[in-house]
Amino acid sequence: MLEARSLTKDYPSGDQRLTVLRDVSFVIPDGARVAIVGPSGSGKTTLLGLLAGLDTPSAGTVVLDGADIGRLDEDARAKVRGEKVGFVFQSFQLIPSLSALENVQVPLELRGERDAAGRARDLLARVGLSEREHHLPAQLSGGEQQRVAIARAFVNRPKLLFADEPTGNLDATTGQRIIELLETLNRDAGTTIVLVTHDLGLAGRMQRVIRLRDGAVVEDTARAA
Repeated sequence: MLEARSLTKDYPSGDQRLTVLRDVSFVIPDGARVAIVGPSGSGKTTLLGLLAGLDTPSAGTVVLDGADIGRLDEDARAKVRGEKVGFVFQSFQLIPSLSALENVQVPLELRGERDAAGRARDLLARVGLSEREHHLPAQLSGGEQQRVAIARAFVNRPKLLFADEPTGNLDATTGQRIIELLETLNRDAGTTIVLVTHDLGLAGRMQRVIRLRDGAVVEDTARAA
């Protein structure tokens, strides 16, 4: 489903180059649940952006469901993301003037699909928010906003879901519910999940953990069955 080949990312810093990622390589099979962990500044979020095609590497290649996204122009990358990728941002990034239902509908409406409201209602029901569909984001708790963001990420039935610190802004109880929700959606839809987290409890629920330090992979382990 996803392959990183010798990914490197650096940025200009004065008269030098700051390397954030260096020679990162791995393969993630279809339907896997993978956590990317490491200390702050280790390159986790940068790596997630490269894998999702939201940024381009300085060197190396990302192959997403058979497509070398580095060879695509921005329009083609956007098309791949729209058809195959869901993304849950740490800050939720809900549109404040739209209701929960309307926020989930947006990706479907952008694609011109029929019955956007029906599919959005179905996803909100699956995340337990049927009674909150007409509420604005400001009227929802942090956990409810995160569940709306997850429903929006899944509404296009993505083959691959990326999540940046999906439990980072939540209390322990709500975070546990979000973990269980991700596992259920992974199991029911067969969606591959790749997430960045500082939460060792969440990482331990994934099938595989990739650990970064100073921009490089220092450990890549599968959970014992």
